[in-house]
Amino acid sequence: MVNSTSQTKSFSLTLPVTQKTRRIAREFASAKLPLLKAEQIQLNTIAVCVVNDYLQMMGISTDLEASDSWHPVVRLCSNVADLEVTGVGRLECRPMKADWQTCYVPPEVWEDRIGYVVVQLDEPFREATVLGFIQTATEELLISQLQAPEEMLAHLHQLSQSSAGAVPTPVNLSQWLLHMFESSWQPVEALLAPAQTNLAFSFRGTDDAGEIDSYHTEGRVRRAKVIDLGVQLSGYSIALFLEIEPKSAQKTDILLQVHPTDNQTYLPPLLQLKVFDETGMIFLEAQARRADNYIQLKFSGKPGEHFSVKVSLGGVSMTERFVI
Repeated sequence: MVNSTSQTKSFSLTLPVTQKTRRIAREFASAKLPLLKAEQIQLNTIAVCVVNDYLQMMGISTDLEASDSWHPVVRLCSNVADLEVTGVGRLECRPMKADWQTCYVPPEVWEDRIGYVVVQLDEPFREATVLGFIQTATEELLISQLQAPEEMLAHLHQLSQSSAGAVPTPVNLSQWLLHMFESSWQPVEALLAPAQTNLAFSFRGTDDAGEIDSYHTEGRVRRAKVIDLGVQLSGYSIALFLEIEPKSAQKTDILLQVHPTDNQTYLPPLLQLKVFDETGMIFLEAQARRADNYIQLKFSGKPGEHFSVKVSLGGVSMTERFVI
């Protein structure tokens, strides 16, 4: 794919450490244990509890008691900080002190894990920062290697879908050129007010700023889909717009935009739009700022090429798969 627009961001997620978590960590780190082992268990337990609270807050089911980190013999004999994600597998929650340069991942947890999340802790353990996520780990993890915490949520969701055999069929964009559309993809003017429609896609220039034909305009095809991010979009209604324009037998231009709908003016701040290539790597990304009335990404692809688009806010996301 050919990149023409890119926007990056920094990330981290600070969460409170509850009194219950601190109490459990103290109980697990018995005074009868050697000092270093007691500290290890305490840090591991807090990291696991923080991630557990976060996943449950995001509506992801977990089972603490099924985790090795909750088993008194296993946690005494091993350096484990795993969290059982119901129906998916074990997520390793590695603690990292604020003055550490890297996060240590012991060899005993290099296998049988669906991913690794790094949690930064500092006494007196009132807050914890989820620094990021990675699917595979080596003995020493750098912060620069980590993906945003929301990528962990997307990974868990994908694994959950795969285990249920619910991998969705990609949207075939070549069918759009034949005026064959999925029912969820509607004409642009069906989702935007007239004034908004006149502004949509105006980046192309004044010559076609007023064009509203979402079906076929000079070889271009435009459709839109309502996005449901649940409670994260309380008070907002948004939609994903996609335009394709064949340039040659081997090149198709693709434009993505996210717009507010229902006569709303602005997008919710921090709303993100990402494109993933065929390997699952982030290819392009954009983020809404205050008073943005849309965000957009533009790229080119070849016939038969696959990509995914994700719209997310506050750890909740919607992903759509496409094939050109």
